[in-house]
Amino acid sequence: MNLPRAPLLSHQVNTKDAKYWSSIIKFHAKHKNDRGILKSFTEMESSGVMPDPSTLPLVIKACARLQAVEQGKKIHSSIQNTSLIRDLRIRTSLVDFYCKCGFVGDASDLFEKMGEKDIVSWNAMICGYVENSMYEDAIALSFQMKKENLKLNSITMVGLLSACSELTEYELGQEIHCYCLRNGYFDSNPHVGTSLIGFYARFNTKISRFVFDLMVVKSVVSWNAMISCYHNAGEFSEAVNLFVQMLVAGITPCSVTMLLSIQSCASLECPQLGQQVHQVTFKYGYCSDIYVENALINMYGKTGKIESSDNVFEKMQIRDVASWNAMIFAYKFGGYYDKALNLLTRMQDKKIKADVVTFATALQVCGECSSVEKAKAIHACIIKHGLELNDSIQNALLSSYANLNCLELARRVFSQTVKLDVVSWNTFISALVQNQLAAEAWQLYHLMRGYSIRPNSFTMVSLLAGCIGESFLNIGRSIHGFVIRHGLDMNSSLCTALTEMYINCGDETTGRFLFENFPDRDLVSWNSIIASYIQNGQPSKALSLFHEMQSKMRPNFATLVNILSACASLANLLLGRTLHGYTMRRELALEQDITLENALIVMYSKCGSLQNGERIFQNLQKRDIITWNSMIAGYGMHGRVKDALNTFSQMQSAGIRPTGVTFVSVLSACSHSGMVETGWKIFHSMSQDYGLDPEVVHYASMVDLLARAGQLGEAKNFIDSMPVEPDPCAWRALLGACRVYSNIELAETASQKLLELEPMSIGNYVLISNMYAAVGKWDEVERLRLEIKEKGLQKAPGLSWLIVKDEVHPFMAGDVSHPEAEKIYRKLNFLTSEMIESGYVPDLSWPLFDLEDWK
Repeated sequence: MNLPRAPLLSHQVNTKDAKYWSSIIKFHAKHKNDRGILKSFTEMESSGVMPDPSTLPLVIKACARLQAVEQGKKIHSSIQNTSLIRDLRIRTSLVDFYCKCGFVGDASDLFEKMGEKDIVSWNAMICGYVENSMYEDAIALSFQMKKENLKLNSITMVGLLSACSELTEYELGQEIHCYCLRNGYFDSNPHVGTSLIGFYARFNTKISRFVFDLMVVKSVVSWNAMISCYHNAGEFSEAVNLFVQMLVAGITPCSVTMLLSIQSCASLECPQLGQQVHQVTFKYGYCSDIYVENALINMYGKTGKIESSDNVFEKMQIRDVASWNAMIFAYKFGGYYDKALNLLTRMQDKKIKADVVTFATALQVCGECSSVEKAKAIHACIIKHGLELNDSIQNALLSSYANLNCLELARRVFSQTVKLDVVSWNTFISALVQNQLAAEAWQLYHLMRGYSIRPNSFTMVSLLAGCIGESFLNIGRSIHGFVIRHGLDMNSSLCTALTEMYINCGDETTGRFLFENFPDRDLVSWNSIIASYIQNGQPSKALSLFHEMQSKMRPNFATLVNILSACASLANLLLGRTLHGYTMRRELALEQDITLENALIVMYSKCGSLQNGERIFQNLQKRDIITWNSMIAGYGMHGRVKDALNTFSQMQSAGIRPTGVTFVSVLSACSHSGMVETGWKIFHSMSQDYGLDPEVVHYASMVDLLARAGQLGEAKNFIDSMPVEPDPCAWRALLGACRVYSNIELAETASQKLLELEPMSIGNYVLISNMYAAVGKWDEVERLRLEIKEKGLQKAPGLSWLIVKDEVHPFMAGDVSHPEAEKIYRKLNFLTSEMIESGYVPDLSWPLFDLEDWK
């Protein structure tokens, strides 16, 4: 920055006296050139000229602003035994200097030794306490000041309001407010009103707005304070509305105003509004402000306008590391993982020194795009930059490797972490739970307690995630007890985790009680319990909860994805279409979320309306791997095998790498159409073309493919040659085919293996019993029935349902519980008669009971 040069004085040719240096220093002070002040003062000292009382305070203030501690202390020492130390302005400047540089003790000592003190001196010490977070001392000093019969002025009020805000001293803040009104400070000093806005913002934004509206004189700082108040309270629409009112009122915004407005647009996820604010930055000349540009990059990234983010970034004349970080984050947020990592490479090529935020964001990218190799490469860069011992970096590495399921690498980072904080322990515990190592997670938790690390609510959330199934109910209850005994923060996340645990462990009553009685239920809480019902096979309860939720808050994309899943499970096409229409009408849904689009494809496929699913798929500009998998699975589900295989080929041509889920869907489609040769080719391509090791589910799919095609011997040989232990699905597929092809010998082998793997599964006994019944082995059927009875197993009855006006009507065989059961059975008997008269003959080739027993 080019600063104005000091003027030449008429007497400077002959001599440079105190008057000359005083003029130079005051000139620099007028132009806020602190470095010029200190440089001139140094030259003044070198020439042997002593500063005067009007100049020295300017020099000391410059030392404070530049944090020139040594120079400030040297000045204090040099005047200690001179008359200058007795000057009130100089002593006050020294008090302010020591406070601003963090030496509050030195400032306090100096203040106490001052014989004469004026209002400026007291304010310097009070504000110094506030700046150094010593709020109680600031308030105590103000009371002492009042005892000295000194009238507190507007500067004192601003300092005290800051202290009250931090200490949440609401009543004292109100008293200060009254004092300001009585003494006319509120009407005459906009900075007092601004401080009151900030104070009340800690308690109630409505009161802050009331104060704002009452202000006679408002500065741009006052407007910024109110906009900031709305933004920090999450009332982003109000923040933007106030910004518009500010412009209408003819108030020229500053760069801070633009920053707050852009950030509010980002939080609203409204790119159109953000673009309009962007235009305002051009109008007022802030388009080249680096902080504004960084905020624009972030805003466009969060609203899905990656091209706009990229456009702002590329046009920047000056970029700092925050600019690069903002662009990397924008690419990450939009799912452009390759571009994010390429930008990191470009950053390194330009010799821009990456910081902790850069590497932490890049590691998150690796975790999200499942790239272990790139995570390792970034780890190497971190070591090269000497940041491997940074606490935040170590936690980011730990989290990245945990998300990538690289437990051994995560263990290594964890063991090498110098300072294990609660975040480190929580991250690794969560990683173990995610990898189904709940027992090891518990061991780590006890080790954490042994190191005297106090667990927090996030620790409990991680442990609760591993409590799934009735066998974990007591463990979950013990965690709940620990939370209560140790007074852990029962925040929304922890309450949600406890609710999920109880529902997942079969204690729905307690789970619902916790949910219903938690006062701060947010959208995440509702979404979580809805998802829990769906995961536990209770979609009808999920729908009921969704209808209850609608009267309390507006659903988001996560809600809709969950409910679409419930619609798919219940084949509720009507509600699914309604939700689709709702997403199209949503005011802020200017760009559809890809996850929601995927859920719509799945819903339409499972509800029998594949044509609608196809239409969504074909109109998508961006497709991820889940989109392709959903469409392939939909085609397979409807028997359109050729379309499934064509879509698989299109996916490969588009450069999308198939996953294990993709191959399950394709193999399933081949299985249902008897395309054995094609299935073999696809199965082999997993390892040969994509380096994917087949998992047990893929082997089971191949068994199903061979068995359905009648190649029972090949299916059995395939099972025997599997490099992994066959799971029940493989044997169940073989047993089902044995029943179809009446191969009782192979069926007995399969049934024996199946019962060994799942001895308590009633479904397996029913399947085997039906197979024996099909070949007339009624003694074996009876033996299995006795075995079922001895083990106390019970078969869940088959369930059908209808959905009428958002109400689910379930039906079981022989069920007469429905209020209109008589009408239903009358209609059913009528339909049965009509079928028989039309020539229907029941198929008795699969009798499940010995009919002789029923004569």
